[in-house]
Amino acid sequence: MIFRQMRRDIRVIFERDPAAKSIWEVIFCYPGFHAVLFHRVAHWMYLRKMVLLPRMISQLSRFLTGIEIHPGAKIGQGFFIDHGTGVVIGETAEVGDNVTLYQGVTLGGTGKEKGKRHPTIGNNVVIGAGARVLGSFKIGDNVKIGAGSVVNKPVPSDTTVVGIPGRIVLHHGVPIKDPDLRHDELPDPVNEMLKCLMQRVEYLEQRLNEEESRYNVFEIIQHHDPTKRAVPATGEREGGNVRMRSDDL
Repeated sequence: MIFRQMRRDIRVIFERDPAAKSIWEVIFCYPGFHAVLFHRVAHWMYLRKMVLLPRMISQLSRFLTGIEIHPGAKIGQGFFIDHGTGVVIGETAEVGDNVTLYQGVTLGGTGKEKGKRHPTIGNNVVIGAGARVLGSFKIGDNVKIGAGSVVNKPVPSDTTVVGIPGRIVLHHGVPIKDPDLRHDELPDPVNEMLKCLMQRVEYLEQRLNEEESRYNVFEIIQHHDPTKRAVPATGEREGGNVRMRSDDL
């Protein structure tokens, strides 16, 4: 059983990490693989009501890999931690199948409440580097969470979340069969807002220039007459038509 699970974990690494060159490299040089292996042993003991030994194993894993997974956390099939330094997974966290975590991800709780206090992650989820998912709620299937995001409320399936706090920026509604690892190509809502503001400013500047061109501003500057008020460059209007006044020349 455990060797079949190890083969599955190794195959997942080859599927999602182009840097993996050989099985021996994965076995000896991938801390994410080591942390998952330690956790499966510790979780097996935890389910049999052992307390101290599973925690000791998880702390040994933390010391060796820089990844802390509580023995009580439930981890599904096809779980992959890329690089992994700083990853923390709490006691009541539940992680579905085909989930990918990058370095610095936290699946944590809030406050000191008892019971379920950590998130539940669905299937085919990718969580970018440094993201924080905090609280007892559900992250749906086929979700991408951008690097550095802080998620503190439920996220529906087939969505993309970025920002602090996390905001849904895409909702395709089309399930994906395999995890989409391109978490570097997520939309930036702040950048999009700034682009809209710049476009609005450019439009208003253009309208202002058009309005200013209708007035003889240069004539006022030439005469240095502060009492003279700007009038339309072509004169005063009469019945919708514009006529040049002789006293303005």
